[in-house]
Amino acid sequence: MALTKLTNDAISLLKQLIETQSFSSEEDQTALHIEGWFKQNDIDFTRTKNNVWAVNKHFDESKPTLLLNSHHDTVKPNTAYTKDPFKAIVEDGKLYGLGSNDAGGCLVSLIAVFTYFYNHKDLKYNLVLVASAEEESSGPNGLNSMLPIIPKVDVAIVGEPTLMNLAVAEKGLVVFDAVVAGTPSHAAHPNDNNAIYNTIEVLQWFKDFKFKKSTEALGEVKLTVTQINGGSQHNVVPADVELVIDVRVNDAYSNAEIAEVLQNQSPCTSITPRSLRLNSSSIPMNHGLVKAGIAMGRTTYGSPTLSDQAVLTCQSLKLGPGDSTRSHSADEYIYLKEIEEGVKIYVELLNRVIV
Repeated sequence: MALTKLTNDAISLLKQLIETQSFSSEEDQTALHIEGWFKQNDIDFTRTKNNVWAVNKHFDESKPTLLLNSHHDTVKPNTAYTKDPFKAIVEDGKLYGLGSNDAGGCLVSLIAVFTYFYNHKDLKYNLVLVASAEEESSGPNGLNSMLPIIPKVDVAIVGEPTLMNLAVAEKGLVVFDAVVAGTPSHAAHPNDNNAIYNTIEVLQWFKDFKFKKSTEALGEVKLTVTQINGGSQHNVVPADVELVIDVRVNDAYSNAEIAEVLQNQSPCTSITPRSLRLNSSSIPMNHGLVKAGIAMGRTTYGSPTLSDQAVLTCQSLKLGPGDSTRSHSADEYIYLKEIEEGVKIYVELLNRVIV
């Protein structure tokens, strides 16, 4: 099928997706639109909950497998929207609408590219496409739930807005719940063990603490106290203060190592990770996908934002049309030319690697 027609069809699909509500875990209707694409293009597919996936027609188990993945769920629109977030509006070359940039443009571009290669024989890699659910919420029924179901994946391209540059690494995430304890008392009486005052020293420790290892791709681990809660009455000193700490992990540490350091060294009474499964990810600079992208003039960088790369155990590259700074913003948009360029770059990249 001609690439121009596939691209135009992909933009039409994106408009359908924008105009269909698909908050995380509520993607059943957008999944139907994606099913419709596969049916129209005579592609065998499977739907598992709200994930829709397919493999290339001439799948060969003896070959390595390349995953093409992006998501069709969205966050809820923020209150600053001036346009209808559920209406696909084209103005001045921009396609507006919730999920247009994050990550609808990436998703439909990858769907078009998968369709382009679907019938090709003698590919060096198998292709698996997963249009996944629950990415925005890191939910249990997203890409992570698909990995035991789809064929074993050797390398992946995860579609997120990168201006079609190569995100060769991505920071992981661990969120910690911490407690700073003290002695509860009446505010009128002396108390040398006030939990709120004790928190001052703890907050200063978190502000000053640095993990030792830094990497070229992702820099330092970033640790930020993002929530604090303590006390319920003006005349009662609380027994403890609760903190939430957001840690963005570089590729020098596993999430388990981060947890071990903070649990051993932080001055909190207790500190507990909510989950250790959202690890950092990377792909070697000498991998064929990266070398091909560099040869095409694409730049490389390390991404501070989290994606479905975090649930993959294979090497992965984050790459897609659109700009990450527009994600979750009011009046979200993607340029139509970004989708057109994205499809062409994806196809050229895969032609260099898999054909």
